[in-house]
Amino acid sequence: MTEALLRDLRGRLRDGGLRGYLLVRDLHTGEELGIDPDVPLPSASLVKVPLALATAERIRRGELDGATMLDVRPGGVTTPGPTGLSRFRHPARIAVDDLLYLSTCLSDNSAADALFDLTPPARVAGLLHELGLRGLTVRHTMRELGDTPAERFDATQAHLAHALAIDAGTSGRGHRVPQLDTTRANTGSARAWVELLQALWTPSKIHPDVAVRVRGLMSQNVIRHRLAPDFSSDATTWSSKTGTLLNLRHEIGVVEHSDGQTFAIAILTESLVPAGTQPGADALMSQAARALRDHLRQL
Repeated sequence: MTEALLRDLRGRLRDGGLRGYLLVRDLHTGEELGIDPDVPLPSASLVKVPLALATAERIRRGELDGATMLDVRPGGVTTPGPTGLSRFRHPARIAVDDLLYLSTCLSDNSAADALFDLTPPARVAGLLHELGLRGLTVRHTMRELGDTPAERFDATQAHLAHALAIDAGTSGRGHRVPQLDTTRANTGSARAWVELLQALWTPSKIHPDVAVRVRGLMSQNVIRHRLAPDFSSDATTWSSKTGTLLNLRHEIGVVEHSDGQTFAIAILTESLVPAGTQPGADALMSQAARALRDHLRQL
């Protein structure tokens, strides 16, 4: 029955124009189901969760003060997508704690880069290693995601940027677009992201106060169009982070049921359809993740 389910989901993802890499894990029993969960993909905005973890840990250690006010330059972004400070027209003075909220909950790239200025990518990567978290690479800030083919074409030519993203890759997961090249980008596999979620939701080397802080931020995520429709109800709590870059659509999260069952979920996808707006792809991702969760819940 399990193999039949996985075959069916592979087919549905393929028919929907998606290559999908999924893992769902019961955080109490360790039982898990996945589709190609060990393939690394560029992280896009998922990297803001390790950034939040590193920032919160440095605040706990006293290396940073959450009340420190920083002057943040306006993002000046006019293309669709970016939120928060990235769209501001004037400088703003904001506390580190509030930048943490904007970066994680609104996926604000300018806020994230202000935090990366305090804790550079190499330091974030080092803290992950120190906490025993493997499989996630943090190599660059969010500024580098603002210089892709999507920003060089106008809105009527978005399909050209997506066509390049789809067709310019190599068999070794290199890519002519640097942000999609796994040897240069921030990366992680579905399994690596689930390992991070497990470390945040169950006892681990992460300090309990830091874990609570990051879980709280993820529970306040305002971007809820992808997996949230299938995992939100009066009897569940869905805490998550999305990531989107050209033809990549990702989401990681944890669903906590009122009966005590808790599942970590990571779904990473590459679209083979050269279009920027694909609500059907988001819905298909959610359905696939829920099907795996439902199957595990019945075991």
